[in-house]
Amino acid sequence: MSMTRATPGSQTSLREANRARIVDAIKRHGGLTQVELAGATGLSPATVSNIVKELTASGVLHTTPSTRSGRRAQHVTLARALGIVAGVHFSQRHMRVALSDVANTVVAEHNMPLAKDHRADNELDKATRLIADMLDSVDAQMDEILAVGIAVPAPVDIATGEISRSGLMRGWDGISIADLMHRRIKRPVYVDNEANLGALAEFRLGAARGRTNVAYLRLGQGIGAGLIINGAVFRGFSSGAGEFGHMTIDEHGPLCRCGNRGCLEAIAGGPAILDSLREGNGPGKLSDVIVHAIAGDPLCTRAIADAARHIGIAAANVVNLIAPERIVVGGELARAGELLLGPLRHSLERSVVMSTDKVADIVQGQLGERAELMGAVLYAIDRATIGGDDYSIPLS
Repeated sequence: MSMTRATPGSQTSLREANRARIVDAIKRHGGLTQVELAGATGLSPATVSNIVKELTASGVLHTTPSTRSGRRAQHVTLARALGIVAGVHFSQRHMRVALSDVANTVVAEHNMPLAKDHRADNELDKATRLIADMLDSVDAQMDEILAVGIAVPAPVDIATGEISRSGLMRGWDGISIADLMHRRIKRPVYVDNEANLGALAEFRLGAARGRTNVAYLRLGQGIGAGLIINGAVFRGFSSGAGEFGHMTIDEHGPLCRCGNRGCLEAIAGGPAILDSLREGNGPGKLSDVIVHAIAGDPLCTRAIADAARHIGIAAANVVNLIAPERIVVGGELARAGELLLGPLRHSLERSVVMSTDKVADIVQGQLGERAELMGAVLYAIDRATIGGDDYSIPLS
């Protein structure tokens, strides 16, 4: 295991940021000349030329002679021979896997249900077999995978690759997920919290495009948040930022799976919504609650609205703290649309200290249940093409 960290503000950190800007510009436009790259990134032509040479030599970029407006130029694209990446999302009840090229084109995708109390060894075995089968379907080999990104529904200690809070994923505690997966596939593996990666995907591909400071709320069986601050995922000390679902709402409230009382998740998460409907013989699945609410069932509509009001109060605390431009709501519960967003928005606006015309707009995510999977894909692409200071298991 190795970990490389670039000191913030150092020349290494600046060069990594400049490489990322160039690669991101090429991903967005599909290919640019070096002069166009300088305009798109704001970097000097000399800096662009040096970085293009470096990334071309390492196989990340590909250059070809081109003539634009009668002038000779070098057209820069991502090297298609660079390979493919895999993204894996382990939610509480499903596993989703995708294969993608480095231009974000998904070439294969599959999902399967998981048992309620699934365990790391079993599910990583399943993921490995599924990746192998999917590679066969696109006529590729395991050694063509550059990296694997994994999203999990719990905070991850980037320095160790472990779930950093016990009890949130039974059967996964005390395990280096990246290490175990690397032993199976012999490829670099990168792991992060699902809400962080959902935020990354909505920021790059979905409802948060064009924004710089964003809060992504993942609402479903569990509740989490990913934060984009100054255009980058904010993980905080020990990668523990964004545990929105474990914000205390009522210190004397119901016991949460984290061991504390009165967490937002214990009051407004999927199981709490279902519990509130049991006396009225309501649906037994969150997906059914949403369907019934959309169809006009008053009890299900009320249960979602009650949860939304608690979520809105907690979200107001986030707004008061970091003042995001936009709040993107994802996860299974987001399928309720305005039945959720309306009362959430109203509750938030009553609780923030700033004027309502300055409050972040609240929108439904555009990527749906695929957000975290696409975030895992993007995370793998970034680490494979740009590098960075996140924890990984290097290829031995």
